[in-house]
Amino acid sequence: MANNNKNIIGLREFRENTKTLILDIQKGASYIVMKKNKPIFKISPIDDERWEEVIDFTKIKKGGVDIDELLERL
Repeated sequence: MANNNKNIIGLREFRENTKTLILDIQKGASYIVMKKNKPIFKISPIDDERWEEVIDFTKIKKGGVDIDELLERL
């Protein structure tokens, strides 16, 4: 998937192989995505230690909670 094992890929390759790349990223891989020989972004796994779920509104109400309803309660 990545060129020369350096995990540098083109934007077209990213678009065409998103599902496969996501699986690789979930296993710890990172990729630099290039467009016209310039890096445009890096995609890598989330640092789970820094990610904290505060509340999952879909568990309160299927489909989530309406933002206006939530703001009224504040």
